Amino acid sequence: MALACLLGTFFLLALASELVAPYSYARQFRDLPLAAPSAAHPLGTDALGRDVFSRVLYGSRVSLLLAPAAALLATVIAGVSGALAGLRGGWWEKTILASADLMMALPLLFVLLALRATLPLDVAPLLSAAATFALLGLLGWPASLRVVWAATRNIRESEFLTLARAQGIGPVRMVLRHVLPNVRPVLQAQFWVTIPVFILAEATLSMLGLGVMEPLPSWGNLLRGLEDLSALRANPGLLSPLVLLILVVRGLQMLLPPREELA
Repeated sequence: MALACLLGTFFLLALASELVAPYSYARQFRDLPLAAPSAAHPLGTDALGRDVFSRVLYGSRVSLLLAPAAALLATVIAGVSGALAGLRGGWWEKTILASADLMMALPLLFVLLALRATLPLDVAPLLSAAATFALLGLLGWPASLRVVWAATRNIRESEFLTLARAQGIGPVRMVLRHVLPNVRPVLQAQFWVTIPVFILAEATLSMLGLGVMEPLPSWGNLLRGLEDLSALRANPGLLSPLVLLILVVRGLQMLLPPREELA
């Protein structure tokens, strides 16, 4: 309960970043580069004189709001495709599972790097954030699909689906009205499992300069400030996005259901 309250506080602060942050994420104090934490700047400033506390709050909004949106997109794709494969069987099942196996054979991070590198690097910051998380949602569904497919196969010959077939209900309506509501716990579990994965994937892409672009902050591009050890010695507050990233990802993992409930 305490952990859930802590994570809820982080999400609320991210939502209210414009109200809580003392400065804009792009405002520069040119006379205070790498300033140590103070009353005016609780976490100090970065190399460009921008307030670290404000940038962490705005970066949390990007990472904590767009990662669940990408996870929701991936879960919807996995839910519909997995339910259709488990319900129809035959060549539907073989085609969908083969597509998922092909996607899982390719490392997600390398595919993301390759696809993101094909896009222009000088795009607007908001567009880069949307593109990053859209790619995550469109590519991150295969692992969840197999779980949904297995759950659907278990109920494929159930009485309520047999009755639905006897009434002439089509496959699309059957998936949406009968199958997905009955595998809802599986979908919810896969949704929560995917969020920390996508948060870490965005952080990795942004650290490499292929994710959310400056000056819009995210946890990933904020971590690029850790490359300069002299900057860390001048302002230890630059470590705050790393600490927050570890706390949130570990907290989400600890709140997940046990493995036997995810199976």
